[in-house]
Parts: sequence; C-alpha cells; structure tokens
Amino acid sequence: MEDAEKSGARGDARSSLGSLRMLWRFAARYPGRIAGALAALIVSSAATLAIPSGFRLVIDRGFMGGGDISRWFQYLLLIVIILALATAARFYFVSWLGERVVADIRSATQANLLRLEPRFFEENRPSEIASRMTADTAIIDQVVGSTVSVALRNIVTGVGGLIYLFALAPKLAALLLLGIPVVLLVMISLGRRVRKLSRASQDRLAAVGSITAEVLGAMKVVQAFGQEQRESGRFDAAVEEGFATARQRIILRAIMTAVVIGLVFGSITMVMWQGALDVAAGRLSGGSIAAFVLTGGLVAGAFGALSETWGDLLRGAGAASRLHELMTAAPQIVAPARPVPLPRLPQGARLQFDDVHFSYPTRPDQAALHGVTLDIAPGETVAVVGPSGAGKSTLIQLALRFYDPDSGVIRLNGVALPESDPADVRSMMAMVPQDSVIFAASARDNLRFGRWDASDEEIWDAARAANAEAFLRALPQGLDSYLGEGGARLSGGQRQRLSIARALLRNAPILLLDEATSALDAESERLVQDALGRLMKGRTTIVIAHRLATVRAADRIIVLDEGRVVEQGDHASLMTKSGLYARLASLQFQDAPVG
Repeated sequence: MEDAEKSGARGDARSSLGSLRMLWRFAARYPGRIAGALAALIVSSAATLAIPSGFRLVIDRGFMGGGDISRWFQYLLLIVIILALATAARFYFVSWLGERVVADIRSATQANLLRLEPRFFEENRPSEIASRMTADTAIIDQVVGSTVSVALRNIVTGVGGLIYLFALAPKLAALLLLGIPVVLLVMISLGRRVRKLSRASQDRLAAVGSITAEVLGAMKVVQAFGQEQRESGRFDAAVEEGFATARQRIILRAIMTAVVIGLVFGSITMVMWQGALDVAAGRLSGGSIAAFVLTGGLVAGAFGALSETWGDLLRGAGAASRLHELMTAAPQIVAPARPVPLPRLPQGARLQFDDVHFSYPTRPDQAALHGVTLDIAPGETVAVVGPSGAGKSTLIQLALRFYDPDSGVIRLNGVALPESDPADVRSMMAMVPQDSVIFAASARDNLRFGRWDASDEEIWDAARAANAEAFLRALPQGLDSYLGEGGARLSGGQRQRLSIARALLRNAPILLLDEATSALDAESERLVQDALGRLMKGRTTIVIAHRLATVRAADRIIVLDEGRVVEQGDHASLMTKSGLYARLASLQFQDAPVG
C-alpha cells in the first residue's frame, strides 16, 4: 500500500511537471522576451541584495568610520533606482508573456476543438469547455504573468542571499541553512494535496458555469414551468460544492503557509540571537550584523513566499492539464494519408448506403440504423419519413461523416467516405437544419458562411431565390446589420430563409434538408417551400420530412422504423399499401405531423 501511495505521488509530480512543460513550450516561442525578463529579474534581485550591503557600508564606513556619509547614501539611492527600473522591465516582459501565452493556448485549443467530431461534444459539455477556455486560462495568465516570475525572483534572491550570508558570517549562515530542507519537504508534501484540490476546485467552477449557461439559455422554459426555485436550488448546491472544495484548498494552503513561515522566521530568530551574542563578543561588526539581519529577512521572505507561489504553480498546473486535454484530444474522423479525390458528376451526386449499421457512442446498446441499404441517384430527391427516433437524422449525420458506421459502407460518387478527405466530402454538401443556426454577426457574414468569398451581388441573388431579400433590405444597415445572438432580431421563418440562402450560396451538388419547415407557420412555410423548390433543382436532395408538402413532390420516399427501411416508393404507390407510411399520412390529414 505504501509503495502504491509513493507511486501515485510520483505520478502526481510528473503530471504537474508535464502540464507546466506545456506552458513552457508556448512561452519558448518568444526567446527575446524570456531573455529580457530573466535579465531584468537577475538585475532586480541583485539590486535587492545590494541594499543590505549598502546599509553595511553606511554603518561601518559612514557612522562608525567617520567618512563622508552622503557618499554611501548616494550609493544606496543608485541601487534603489536600478531596482525600480529592473522591476518595471521585469513586470512588462512577464506580463506580456502571460497574455501572449494565454492567447496562443486559447487559439491552439479552439483550433483543435474545431477538428473534433460531434461525439466528443456529446461526452464533453460545451458549456464546461467554455469554462475551461475562460477560467482556466485566467489562472494560467496569472501563473505565467506573475507567479513564475515571483517564484524565480524569490529563488534567485534566496540563493543569492544565502551566498552573501556565508560571505558575511559562515557559522550563522550554516545554522540558517539547516532549516531549509525541512521547509522544502513541507512544501512538497503538502503541495501534492493542494494540487489535487486545485484541480477539483476548477472542475466545480466549470460545473457552476455550465449550469449558468444552461439555465440562462432556457430562461423562458424555466419561467414558463415555474422552476425558478428548483433551478436556484440546483445552482446553489453547485456553488456550495465548489465553495466546500475551495475551502479545503484554502485551509491546506493556510496550514502550509503557517508552517513554512514559522519554520523560516523561527530559524532566522534563532540565528539572529546567536549573531547578537557574536556582536557583543566583538566577533562581528555592527554593520555586518545589520546587513546579515536585512539579508536574512530577505531570504526568509523569499523562501516563505515560495510556499504561496508553490500553491499557485500547482493550481496553474491543474488548469494547464485540463486545457492540455482539450488541446491534445485526437479526432477519430481524419483524412487518410492519401485521400482519394471525389469525382464530380454533371448533375448532383450519387450517395450510397450499403448495409449500414450504426449506434451512437453515447448509446452503444441502442442501434440507430440496422442494415440500411440505399442508392440515391444523381439529381434524385429522396424524402425520409418515420416516427421519432427511427434514424432519419442519423442518415444525414453519417452522410456528412460526423460519424463512421459500425459496419457497412457509405459511398459518394463511388468512393467510400473513409478513403476521402472529410473536408472534401462536406464541400459537396449543403445543409438546412431544422433549427436554423444564426451566428452573432452581420447578415452578410451569416449568408456567406457557406462560401466566404461570395460577392454582394451573389449574396443578393441567393437571398432573392430564398425569398429573403425583402426582409434583409428592410434591416437598418442591410447586409451589415447585426442579427443578435441566435438571430434574435429575426423571426423563425426569416431565420430559416436565411439558412436556405446560405445553402444556395454554397452551390453544392448534394442538399440535406433536416425537417426544414417543421416549426413554421403557414405563410412562412409557403415562402420557405417556394425557396426550397428552387434550391433543389439540379441537386441530389435528401429531405427529412415532417410535413407532406415536400414528401409528395419527392422522386422517392424512404420509410424508416426503428432504424430499418420498411417501405419505399412514391407517394401514390405507398398510399395504396396499408403500411406505416399510409398510417402516418392519415395522421397528417388529421392535422397530426408525420415523423
């Protein structure tokens, strides 16, 4: 058991060092700033240690020696000026490094997150990830921009001070040195526990942020169902849990600080006691003991402050390890070493599902698709209907290669998707989702999200085809109008037409419509259906149907039930059968939705 504990402790130490090495890799990109910070740090520490020497000269050669005392005070004033300038330079360089490292870490983490497939975000809540990107990077900013610098300054000051103490009074310095290993042992042993609690504290903080984002994003639902008190209680419970963990960390750090400072200043007191006896016996001059006391105080303060900076370093290591997890998470959907180019067809594209079986990673025991085989011809419009949970949207998720099937093959223009670059696959597809995604940006940026190099003329052509031109021109600044978070300044029908314009602008050979009209009123649906009719021309289209207007016009209707294709054909042929489609259609005619 003891060996296991020792092994665990070594593992914790390695983990801490590994996390801090990650910070060093980012900081090492700026060697000039690091050199400037180190030079300023050394000069400022040397100036700090020169102050006791200056007082020694003032006492021994000024007061006691009968010389020109002003000369030695001028020497002290020069040291103070050098110390002020070096400290300012150190502050600038380390603060710059802190901000620069945090900015680079955020960019690197976001870049890696954008490579990850949806399954990662099913297992890791986006709100918690956002908390890591803000709270954890704030801690790293403090560590790189302050804590590391303070720790190095204290180490340089402490070590330099010890050397000077040995030069002044070797016997007293040796006595003082005996207490340092005890201090370091206490810092290391208690530091491991502080690190674990720091990591736990950050996790609790992330949970608080996650609940905040979730509840504020669903405030209308919370208030509509009268759940304010329950949600307040859930938030309070998360806050109290975070406070309890932080309290344990604070208590442990307070104990560590008390023990370290007690040991350091207790040792200093004992050594000073012996020094006073040496001065009384004539073995030390008054200036030397004054310099020893001042330097001893600096050394004690330096090593005492290390207990606090050590705790901050461990907290920063915990934050760095959490960000390192996001930064190094490897995507499972990647391009092969030699991707096969996707051939382009004159009209639309061919999409084939060959005996596809699939279960979502978060629900491995519940199959979403069972042996689905489909061959969608170029330019064909295929509607997919079925009950909720039948696997309709899963077809689109797999076509976009957000996931790979557990077995079976999906081919695009004859090429198996894993043999091609996912970016190439997705470049051939445009999607109009059920819930339109509108970014907190201008109308222009939202429209050209499908093709960023589109001109304003092309944007207006797409908007006109999507029946979106009128309301876009009515906006206060036209295409430059800010649409608000989630498109708050637009109605549901306007957001959906903007999504259609975005898909039109992309001009991809395959169109994926995921219940694009399910939440619209009759007038908005008419405008959207009219726009969709123009969008679907000359393209291979998969329509996840919620209402029959698009289904009736489809070349073929696929009926899914529990992940299996149970029927397929056109509307007329399927209505002659007494199958699932006919039952769903009868519900539709009774004003109940299909699917």
